[in-house]
Amino acid sequence: MMRDGYRSGFFSIIGCPNVGKSTLLNTLIGQKIAIVTDRAQTTRNRITGVLTGKGYQMIFLDTPGMTRPKNKLGEYMQKVAENASDDVEAALFLVDATQGVRERDREIIERLKTVRAPLLGVINKSDAASAKQMAEIRETLAATGLFREILSISAKTGEGTDKLLETLQAYLVEGPQYFPEDMVTDQPERVICAEMIREKALELLREEVPHGIGVGMDKMELRTGGGLMDVWATIYCERESHKGIIIGRGGKMLKRIGSEARREIEWLLGVRVNLQLWIKVKDDWRNRQQMLNELGYRDV
Repeated sequence: MMRDGYRSGFFSIIGCPNVGKSTLLNTLIGQKIAIVTDRAQTTRNRITGVLTGKGYQMIFLDTPGMTRPKNKLGEYMQKVAENASDDVEAALFLVDATQGVRERDREIIERLKTVRAPLLGVINKSDAASAKQMAEIRETLAATGLFREILSISAKTGEGTDKLLETLQAYLVEGPQYFPEDMVTDQPERVICAEMIREKALELLREEVPHGIGVGMDKMELRTGGGLMDVWATIYCERESHKGIIIGRGGKMLKRIGSEARREIEWLLGVRVNLQLWIKVKDDWRNRQQMLNELGYRDV
């Protein structure tokens, strides 16, 4: 829908894993639409967040952390991240203030030289870094000559995000309202619910298991009367030994994953939820295109 004087724009959020991209998206939108953990590969798909204000709409594209791919899933994630910088009004490159500009950050900066969109450097976790660390990162980013502006924020506390939004206003162009005012993401509810289950598994399981986990949403059905939603989902893992870890002794781990995920899903859907989880072993599923397609990681 096109209105006179209305302004809109797309902004991609890119950077290494665990620099706070999904936390920033949730903070800017004011609602949790992307899962957040301290594990690598938390975000696997591009997630769209929509912020609608008076006379404008900003569409943010949260992307998987850029890494060297080790399997087909990794290649897919890399492609998603790179494609998100095409045809946007600006790309936000996030750096972790507590880590500084590392070698892998520099590798991404090198790739950004081919990006046509304006680039903004965003130093995240400023609340946890010293003034010296902040100054060094700012100086390093400025020396590349790539970034039109460099801003400091804390996605966790919200510090500096108002200034970031104010800055992005200047990059909006006259255009349509792409999404309804009450819409905050284009992700279907079933996809967000599956991601919430994966988030809890990532948080609770041992180091060797999480990367090999995928979650498929089998069915969601609202019971007659509308007060209870039945949700059936399957957690896929790559090894029989991982299945045992996910289930846990006496089924305790699976129950805990289900219990914590259920609370998040109930908050999202606004109804009580009966969540049923199953575990299936799919050897090397991250290299099987059919499995990737079934779990929503389709060719981009």
